[in-house]
Amino acid sequence: MDITLPIEGGRRATYRLVGQPVQPVAGARFSRIAYAAAHVVADPLAMTDPWSQPVVDWDRTMAFRHHLWALGFRIAEAMDTSQRGMGFDWASAKELIRRSIAEARTVPGADLASGAGTDHLAPAAAKTLDDVIRAYEEQFAFIEGEGGKAIMMASRALAAVANGPDDYARVYDRILSQASGKVILHWLGDMFDPALKGYWGSNDFEAALNTVVAIIERHAGKVEGIKISLLDASKEVLLRDRLPEGVVMFTGDDFNYPELIAGDGRRHSHALLGIFDAIAPVANAALAKLAKGDHTGYDALMAPTVPLSRKIFEAPTEYYKAGIVFMAWLNGHQGHFSMVGGMQSARGIRHYADVFRLADQAGLLADPELAVARMKHLCAVAGA
Repeated sequence: MDITLPIEGGRRATYRLVGQPVQPVAGARFSRIAYAAAHVVADPLAMTDPWSQPVVDWDRTMAFRHHLWALGFRIAEAMDTSQRGMGFDWASAKELIRRSIAEARTVPGADLASGAGTDHLAPAAAKTLDDVIRAYEEQFAFIEGEGGKAIMMASRALAAVANGPDDYARVYDRILSQASGKVILHWLGDMFDPALKGYWGSNDFEAALNTVVAIIERHAGKVEGIKISLLDASKEVLLRDRLPEGVVMFTGDDFNYPELIAGDGRRHSHALLGIFDAIAPVANAALAKLAKGDHTGYDALMAPTVPLSRKIFEAPTEYYKAGIVFMAWLNGHQGHFSMVGGMQSARGIRHYADVFRLADQAGLLADPELAVARMKHLCAVAGA
């Protein structure tokens, strides 16, 4: 099957599909905890002001979560993959969290954790650390009140008001000491969100690492694990090696996840990844092989997904959500390629053409004929 796609220099070239769709393993058991950070499906017919008034297609959004649960994944709900802070506000996130927690109760074995941040507090409106603490408390109270588990997201407001490591320690000490259950922490790098530059009170990684480790050690009984998203495997390993007993590492490294999940023979990372939204069938099959000790089979399946993930998460990295939703559209999980905030416009047609090619090569076009038809339509709309 052939398709004409745009390439460099304003030219077009014929691409012949080569991939065979990878079949997921039904009822697979994993040897790693695997969270997929899930996207939301917009309702394009109901959005009259898509830049400022998100409208969600709740049926398709919940259906996608059932797709992930059926493949054996836990769900990281209302995280940056759902466009938190980029078109998806706290009021919408509350409804998403409420619905997802209720939906999970209808699925045997389903699990999820939800993002608790401070995004209803504008960074410019935060004047003191107490403002940030109150914002975190509000979101934690909602999630825990719904019976959910919280992921403590990085805070733009805290980054704006904090004067150094001690201020971060004060906020995290307060929130973790009050949490009713175990919490997952999230260290999100500024490549994902430029407003988080200098998080933990320093631009120096070693200093930031010491601050994080000290917080975790003080609250080891309240911290299930920490997700680190710095796109640097060596930094993740340094933190992983310093975690106290019983606290796990969740890789958020969408560039180097296969090797981090596989481990180094001493330790390994678990996963909390946005790319798992897009590569769920292959990740399912690969993790099933890893659980059986088949490292060669795991590597063979995972390796072709890495170029795809690096393309989706290329700079400006914060726009990766567009590639995630594009993949869901190509694979028939939603009937349109429209996003909250009009985010589909954040990437150009050549980017999407590259994602299409790499998805094919990774065995991630579940129905190649459908994917080709939709890609042709997108190219036509883009004038390509």
